[in-house]
Amino acid sequence: MAGGKLRGGGDEPITDINIVPLVDIVLVVLIIFMVTATYIVKPAIKIDLPDSTTGENVEPTSLGISVAADGRLMLDGEEISEPALRERVAAEFKKDKNVVCLISGDKDARHGDVTHIIDLVKGLGVTKFAINIDPAEVAVPSAG
Repeated sequence: MAGGKLRGGGDEPITDINIVPLVDIVLVVLIIFMVTATYIVKPAIKIDLPDSTTGENVEPTSLGISVAADGRLMLDGEEISEPALRERVAAEFKKDKNVVCLISGDKDARHGDVTHIIDLVKGLGVTKFAINIDPAEVAVPSAG
């Protein structure tokens, strides 16, 4: 009856913990999260964003403002004029003082156009905004 005996044949308690089942469960849960994460997709407008090695994720946005390469403005996926954009941002700010604007500028858009939209949003009282980017891989300098 080897299974019922204590180690060493004496009255010593078993002090080892078998962590193999715990590791198995953690790996299965990790695989489930990895598989399901690929199915979570946000609808978005195709904007060619500039790359950046630094950047942070932001909380969910209330307003998504995009500046296309040709200077066209879009609000939440629909083309909009600047006066109409001002009205919508002001109305949203009036409803909720914590409104967040996510500003996306095409990498070929003029810097001045994107800066103008940032000024417009800040001028209407919105203090929470973010610049949308595509994360880039960090380039490792060569030693030669």
